[in-house]
Amino acid sequence: MIARGKNASDLFPAVVKNVACKNIEVKKLVYVYLVRYAEEQQDLALLSISTFQRGLKDPNQLIRASALRVLSSIRVTIIVPIMMLAIKEAASDMSPYVRKTAAHAIPKLYSLDPEQKDQLIEVIEKLLADKTTLVAGSVVMAFEEVCPERIDLIHKNYRKLCNLLIDVEEWGQVVIINMLTRYARTQFLNPNVNEALLEEGGGGDKTFYGSDEDEDEDEEEKENKAEAAAMAKRKPYVMDPDHRLLLRNTKPLLQSRNAAVVMAVAQLYFHLAPKAEVGVIAKALVRLLRSHSEVQYVVLQNVATMTIKRRGMFEPYLKSFYIRSTDPTQIKILKLEVLTNLANETNISTILREFQTYIKSMDKDFVAATIQAIGRCATNIGEVRDTCLNGLVQLLSNRDELVVAESVVVIKKLLQMQPEKHSDIIKHMAKLTDNIQVPMARASILWLIGEYCEHVPKIAPDVLRKMAKSFTNEEDIVKLQILNLAAKLYLTNSKQTKLLTQYVLNLAKYDQNYDIRDRARFIRQLIVPTEKSGALSKYAKKLFLALKPAPVLESPFKDRDHFQLGSLSHLLNAKTGGYQELPEWPETAPDPAVRNVEVPEWTKCSSREKRKEKKVEKPFYSDSEGDSGPTESADSGNMELWHHHNIFYHM
Repeated sequence: MIARGKNASDLFPAVVKNVACKNIEVKKLVYVYLVRYAEEQQDLALLSISTFQRGLKDPNQLIRASALRVLSSIRVTIIVPIMMLAIKEAASDMSPYVRKTAAHAIPKLYSLDPEQKDQLIEVIEKLLADKTTLVAGSVVMAFEEVCPERIDLIHKNYRKLCNLLIDVEEWGQVVIINMLTRYARTQFLNPNVNEALLEEGGGGDKTFYGSDEDEDEDEEEKENKAEAAAMAKRKPYVMDPDHRLLLRNTKPLLQSRNAAVVMAVAQLYFHLAPKAEVGVIAKALVRLLRSHSEVQYVVLQNVATMTIKRRGMFEPYLKSFYIRSTDPTQIKILKLEVLTNLANETNISTILREFQTYIKSMDKDFVAATIQAIGRCATNIGEVRDTCLNGLVQLLSNRDELVVAESVVVIKKLLQMQPEKHSDIIKHMAKLTDNIQVPMARASILWLIGEYCEHVPKIAPDVLRKMAKSFTNEEDIVKLQILNLAAKLYLTNSKQTKLLTQYVLNLAKYDQNYDIRDRARFIRQLIVPTEKSGALSKYAKKLFLALKPAPVLESPFKDRDHFQLGSLSHLLNAKTGGYQELPEWPETAPDPAVRNVEVPEWTKCSSREKRKEKKVEKPFYSDSEGDSGPTESADSGNMELWHHHNIFYHM
């Protein structure tokens, strides 16, 4: 009944009676039922608590574990001491399966009564020392839930966790890798620190050499700078062996069948590995793109973030990000993002050819995203800016209105970079006002004509005349741009547009929208000089016709890598509950000795055995010339052997 989703809570009293049953299979089923309904029927569960406590002493490990699981599912504060005692006993159990269940019970007890934290930390510390792979993942999960700030508990177990990692179950691997990523960021130095220093040094040199003009600069300061530079050269970065151990032991997991494990290793390498070694994760992530669309979505989100800082890593796999017609829209848009990030001078022609085919798609959201991607390629790679502009202008004659509208918006952004070269495009766009009905596109055209009205002095007044006719039927966003156009033309060409501007302002004065009435009142006071007009009207031209910086078309994934990759916070681009910040690298490495584990006395070999080892290790031939003894004895031994050989030969 439970498996089919039916409510079986009414049968609770009848099922609980069977806890005392001797049959192990029945007992297991009863415990499964109790875990499901213990929280809802707390009073009845409490009545049978003595039976669970007996179950904790059962010779069968599965029964002991199930009893503990049920006990920790009864969320009543009265039984916290009983639960605490049961967890402590289970943590010392002979069976690793029961110890694993104890680790699972720790976060449950912590959420029920946070005051038990100190006692639970003692249990976690004990379980962290466990050498079995079954327990490792569960106890690290408990550590993450209860005391993620207690990094000192990990020190002694760090190397053991690294070595066990390959044999832990998959979900345990994910938890351990994510925890070790944060641990490594607090304990080791940044492996790419030298590159960062060189970049800073490059900037520093310019100021250093450019300081010849300042004769007041002290000689001492110059010497100090030279010394600092020499120090930077003298101290090359050496990777901590423990840092290398983590990278070495996680690398094989890139072949895991579980996408979450591969993603966890990929984020570990991205956040911790030297730049030269990060490339190994690219192939594994590209392999995941053959999975279900949900997995693809998460992987592509992370790849899009990686390609901003480490573009070269995915360039060999460019074709893996080409879009298939069967891909869902959100996957298409993410692949488009990756292709745009990977675009450079060498591959841009291939990418633009690919984009041309995407524009013919039936998926309108995808087409709009493609046009924006073309715009971004044009801003990032100057060489293809004109090609992209011409391509977008050709799209203006497309039958699909949405394609035309999106092209207009992107062209507007591109024209802002060098408007004087492209007055013919502005003229061409002015003609489109008769046909395009999408409000955003109409508003963009009007803004362009107003902003660069001096480049199209004959066309601009005519556009205003047409717009004044249809003013009352336009959308609000378009009306605001008509007002802006009227104001700019009044300031630059008042002879032709004075009456038109006053007509438009009078229409706007009685508009239904408050913003439009307000804008009309503001513009009238600013540009039409009267006795009452204030000091600002002198600066009207500077206010309306000021030079505006060209927009920067950036990737929405630009600053997302401050969230740990693969986390929910990174996926949503917002900090979620329970997210732990990725720490910054330390300036100086903490003492690595904290990770050393003392070897117990009984494992150390005796002095006599050591002497034997030394004798074996000693080389037969001595390296130094002074020690002639061994070489002589060796020679005499060889002679003797040769003599015996001759005797046997003659016989």
